[in-house]
Amino acid sequence: MPDTDPADAVDPAALTAHADPDAPINLASLGRVRVLRALTERPVLSRAELVQRTGLARATVGSVVDDLIAAGLLRKTTEPLAPGARTGRPPQLLSLEPMAGYAVGLDVGHDHVRTILTDLVGTTLWDESSAMAVDDDPRGALDTAVELTDRAVGETGVPRARVLGLGLGIACPVDAHGELYADGIMPGWVGVRPTDELAARTGLAVRLVNDANAGLLAERRFGAARACANTVYLRLSSGIGAGMVSEGRVLLGAGGFAGEIGHVTVDPRGDVCRCGNRGCLETVASPPALARLLTRSWGRTVTPADLADLIRAGDRGALRAVEDAGDAVGRALAFTVMLLNPELIVVGGDLLIAGASLFEPMRRTLTRNSMSSHTRRLRIVASTLGDSAGVRGAAALVLDGIPERLGVEPPAAA
Repeated sequence: MPDTDPADAVDPAALTAHADPDAPINLASLGRVRVLRALTERPVLSRAELVQRTGLARATVGSVVDDLIAAGLLRKTTEPLAPGARTGRPPQLLSLEPMAGYAVGLDVGHDHVRTILTDLVGTTLWDESSAMAVDDDPRGALDTAVELTDRAVGETGVPRARVLGLGLGIACPVDAHGELYADGIMPGWVGVRPTDELAARTGLAVRLVNDANAGLLAERRFGAARACANTVYLRLSSGIGAGMVSEGRVLLGAGGFAGEIGHVTVDPRGDVCRCGNRGCLETVASPPALARLLTRSWGRTVTPADLADLIRAGDRGALRAVEDAGDAVGRALAFTVMLLNPELIVVGGDLLIAGASLFEPMRRTLTRNSMSSHTRRLRIVASTLGDSAGVRGAAALVLDGIPERLGVEPPAAA
């Protein structure tokens, strides 16, 4: 049966909750959850390392591991002895069984719908994108999402019963109850609850997150922010947003709207933003905004796709526009850095193609507008996942909840 509980469809931080919050968790389940969580965070561990990471007794870890192997959730491997090492039994290592479960990731942007299917450890098995105008066509976008999901499962031959859920990342704010705040951003989606419809049409549990937080989840699990407890992920695309982690906890805010850095005012006399305010960062630093600027300046139409080609060609006007955008991004980021004191900022999205023309003014302005104590050790890096960050983060939304789901009720061995 589809899972349509709004509480299960919104909050990445809630993924550590028990699968059924009203049911007590027994000690055996707690041990399984801890072992699975440890192997989710670090893919290969020995039994001794599991004892250290879980805080469980050695005998308990041994019993839990045997239980999970029997259930088909763990596999045993051995680490080859290093050259010149003494002979003897090589250490036995444990990892998740990739084919024990699967996740669907869905990225609904302003101009595309993209779907992937991953195994339990996040390896992408199927990936396809459909270009379309999404903002005013929720019906078409959801039809495409269902079609791509069905094709992903059918063409890979994955048993549908082993697909553990569908994560949806979408390019507009999402509140703590699964409601889209799409006014002025994706106007056709006002009043639409995509989690309910996707759950009903696919039969899968659906979780929902905005695109910036999806990128954050992907970078933390697969990319540049692994093992980093204080991170800001900045997405510079048609929309601009940020996902934030402080001391290992995703920051969503009281209503779920934390991180809307694209609507920080950087030019009080600037253009009116689609959110209704004036001079938002999005009006000066998104690819559509830069394309509009060049269109006005040059007296001919420049599209976001043209902008990318101009940047690649080293056009001086396009690069100057990007440099000014980088300066504005740096000013907006300075507020975030002063408030959160992150150790790492990961920059992703379509504007990443600009490279040093974006990063140099951004770093310079951020440093100039922040305290040295906050920037001395701060690293600013490009996303390692590129345009796949959003869709992989949507899948990670499901994968991050697997220890609690499968630890409580392990499946029968295949």
